[in-house]
Amino acid sequence: QAQVAESGGGLVQAGDSLRLSCVGSGFTFAPFSRYTVSWIRQAPGKDREFVAAISGSGHSSTTADSVKGRFAISRVKEKNAVYLQINSLRPDDAAVYYCAARYYHSDYYLTTPLQQEYDYWGRGTQVTVGQ
Repeated sequence: QAQVAESGGGLVQAGDSLRLSCVGSGFTFAPFSRYTVSWIRQAPGKDREFVAAISGSGHSSTTADSVKGRFAISRVKEKNAVYLQINSLRPDDAAVYYCAARYYHSDYYLTTPLQQEYDYWGRGTQVTVGQ
């Protein structure tokens, strides 16, 4: 059964860096490299927020304006992995970070935080930022 799983969250201090991982497994219909992958976060009491996305090939990517310059997304095809590098962490970055994937026949990415727009949605990894 295909799924995506996040890891790498934890308790960090403001100003630190963190790398989150999203690994796809069990993809038989099409390889994971044909899926666009997005990172979405949700802080307590707030709506889900799109953070970053990358196309299946990895040639196209984007980050939300709110995190631009501090967050970077990348993927390694051979590892079926997509990474979210977070630098200069701030208290308002504290949230559950979700990885989501959707199959695309073309090289594109999604910027929506809506779960129903994705084929696969992970369980999330918690990022907590101390002062």
